Amino acid sequence: MSMISDITNGPAPVRRRTFLKGLGTALTLPVLESVIPRSSRAAAAAAAAKLPRRTAFIYVPNGANMPDWTPKGLGRNSEFPMILEPLKPHQKDLLVLSGLGHDKGRANGDGAGDHARASASFLTAAQPKKTQGADIHVGISVDQVMAQQIGHHTRLPSLELGCDRGQLSGNCDSGYSCAYSFNIAWKTPSTPLPPETNPRQVFNRLFGNGLPGEMGRRDAKQALYHKSILDFVMEDARSLQGKLGATDRRKLDEYLTSVRELEQRIERSERFAAAMPTQSIPKGIPGENADHIRIMYDLLALAFQTDTTRIASFVVAHDGSNRPYPELGVTDGHHDLSHHGGDKEKRAKLAKINRHHASLFAEFLGKMKSIKEGEGSLLDQCHIVYGSGLADPDHHAHTDLPVILAGRGGGAINPGRHVKYENNAPMANLFMSLIHEMGAKADRMGDSTGTLGQLS
Repeated sequence: MSMISDITNGPAPVRRRTFLKGLGTALTLPVLESVIPRSSRAAAAAAAAKLPRRTAFIYVPNGANMPDWTPKGLGRNSEFPMILEPLKPHQKDLLVLSGLGHDKGRANGDGAGDHARASASFLTAAQPKKTQGADIHVGISVDQVMAQQIGHHTRLPSLELGCDRGQLSGNCDSGYSCAYSFNIAWKTPSTPLPPETNPRQVFNRLFGNGLPGEMGRRDAKQALYHKSILDFVMEDARSLQGKLGATDRRKLDEYLTSVRELEQRIERSERFAAAMPTQSIPKGIPGENADHIRIMYDLLALAFQTDTTRIASFVVAHDGSNRPYPELGVTDGHHDLSHHGGDKEKRAKLAKINRHHASLFAEFLGKMKSIKEGEGSLLDQCHIVYGSGLADPDHHAHTDLPVILAGRGGGAINPGRHVKYENNAPMANLFMSLIHEMGAKADRMGDSTGTLGQLS
């Protein structure tokens, strides 16, 4: 008897998803028209016309060298400068939003600690309480406002990813708790959602069945017999392939191949970590930072492709990170360079790091565009916010932040432009717009004054 499962998630009826199941494994599949019952074809056609929207928030640290970030010109005739140049192939798929600010990232009487406030306010638009104790307090982040209302439609209400192992206590920035520096997602004003940094753990969350006993036996078999996670669902997969048309068979093959390739990359990272016992690299985390970022982006793409979640955040690095980038020829610490004091050489190195992060983001957008969904791509159904909680880091500026909105939001967004907002418009207004576009509700978000115009 086939173990293919066509189930309904959540307390209310939602779009049906197909799973391949095996020992400790539940492999969520993309939509396959061939397995939809004929009696449901009309309903399926209607559902396809309204594909689910997804939203992700990507955080990069320590601001940007703004002259090399801000496009010259407005509208569709803007010219991408050095930092954004890697995104040129995707220019028609994104909006560069200038003039947005976070007032609650400023001191507002609390003194130093701009890096902690930058990350803490980035998705909350709220002033973090200055404390290094347990009495942390900031606000509910926009992703969790969404997750609390629509998260029941998917297996994971939201997904939090990162590349820096975080801390939840101690003093990380001028009297601010480390919880502010390492987290951008907040379930409640006092409850951060720490990002998962280990790709293996994320992979298991996406493709495990949530039963600890079964997953433990599966992991033991994998280690003993060098099995792929796909080996546990191949009987189901073969049974399913016989029911598919040519297009869906190709779609299934491409999907399973992408899962296996990602699994192999994680396995290579684990072998690397085992070969370097003196290094503090947890199992599953690549030794090269760029590879780590790429794997996390690919896991995010798979999570959206399979509709395992529709809401995600990704901290590429925490604000205040002093990581050097020797692979770029930059041996200075990132945070040290951000306080450039106007030095041309330091600004050039900072811009090189900014461009590196933009290049990796461009690769992610290319991946999202390559995944077909409906009449377009997966990216067409998304809102992807990419940016930092600081603008010019040397001045700890929280106005005119470097922000990009990629994707078309299912047709609600009109990309391909550089938009400039006046009077330091609250970034929370962007959040209000995205909350509504995702089908959630909020009367106010942080210091919002309404929704954000010029997106459509």
